[in-house]
Amino acid sequence: MSSSLSRRRFLKRAAQTVAVTRLLSYAGPAWAISPNEKLNLAVIGCANQARYDLDNVAHENIVVLCDVDELFLNKAAATYTGAKKARDFRRVLDLKGIDAVVVGTPDHTHAVISAAALHSGRHVYCEKPLARTISEVRAVTELARKKKLVTQIGTQIHGGANYRRVVELIQAGAIGTVAEVHVWVGGGFGGRRRPTATPPVPKNLEYDLWLGPVEKRPYSPEYLPFDWRHWWAFGGGTLADLGCHHFDLSHWALGLQSPERVRVVDGPTPDPECPPPWLIVEYTYPARGAKPPVKLRWYHGDKRPPHFAEGKLPKWGNGTLFVGSKGMLLADYGSLALLPEQDFAGYQRPAKSIADSIGHHREWTEACKHGGRPLCSFDYSGPLSESVLLGNVAHRTGKEIIWNSAKMKAVGVPEADAFIHHKYRKGWKL
Repeated sequence: MSSSLSRRRFLKRAAQTVAVTRLLSYAGPAWAISPNEKLNLAVIGCANQARYDLDNVAHENIVVLCDVDELFLNKAAATYTGAKKARDFRRVLDLKGIDAVVVGTPDHTHAVISAAALHSGRHVYCEKPLARTISEVRAVTELARKKKLVTQIGTQIHGGANYRRVVELIQAGAIGTVAEVHVWVGGGFGGRRRPTATPPVPKNLEYDLWLGPVEKRPYSPEYLPFDWRHWWAFGGGTLADLGCHHFDLSHWALGLQSPERVRVVDGPTPDPECPPPWLIVEYTYPARGAKPPVKLRWYHGDKRPPHFAEGKLPKWGNGTLFVGSKGMLLADYGSLALLPEQDFAGYQRPAKSIADSIGHHREWTEACKHGGRPLCSFDYSGPLSESVLLGNVAHRTGKEIIWNSAKMKAVGVPEADAFIHHKYRKGWKL
């Protein structure tokens, strides 16, 4: 971006005396920006989780806001008064002067927006999971790698201090060798019937743009702005929503990437429209060098590991249980416990080896400006997202998935292809 720096400095000086619009020509990698410069950001999605992302990148220049809902767009614009407004992300990416893009839309449009931004040469922050289907995740991951752009997924808890302390303990061997993990969350999306009522589309909403690449269906207030996670057409239920946050800790601490087998242990009959409101899925990850294979069991809804009923664990909410050869480690977003407690009396925790985060969003913006790779770049979070989504594939097929990651195939289960590969309506592509 060095070729545009002189113009940037000129405009910065000019802004002190006259009002200027700071939309400049994109001319290369944003990490060439001066330490005193700010990124020019376009933020796609302005409400709910997207508004959280917007407010967390406010230390940079918010030059464009985009949302298909005019009410959400105007509300954000009332705070970020210097930003242009847009309804269609494709028009946003046609503008010059945008260094990076934040994608906070529902899952079914993550891939098309992220891919378009990467193709245009912009760095990308995208909410989790990286996409709705595995094929989209793989395409966006490979595109980011090819373009050598800075990326980050919205697993914000990765920046929390507690996750870092857990990783240090596991990797220091505090509980010995770990070959078993349990991950659970309460609540659950799904279990609904497809809406039959067809009310008119609100005037403030560009509904066809909200649908994006998925097949057309009549508008229903049951879909948006929040409840889209109840439907396969737009998301993947609880597993896709929270899986990336909770699998993240196991993937990071144990160096996991792609599972070799995924099977449903228990769950309701698959529904063609909706994700399951509860589910238990077991993932088998291969050995990593001298580290043994790992079985990770996921639970959501009202299901939990048997250790609770057996009285082996204290009262606890959502969490992760690492079972090691020397003990157990129980963790959630902000707490951890080494168990049994008496076995770890006087235990000296390892010195900090993972630096505290400057902030999950700021890790990305600083890397965009000055180089480096955020901890949750697509190279890391792509395989993480794929793992999460494979649990839904196993549920929807009703069969164990033997996963050939290189070929993106469920061995011997051809019907899984329909749930692995995306299919877009006419006019949409990656």
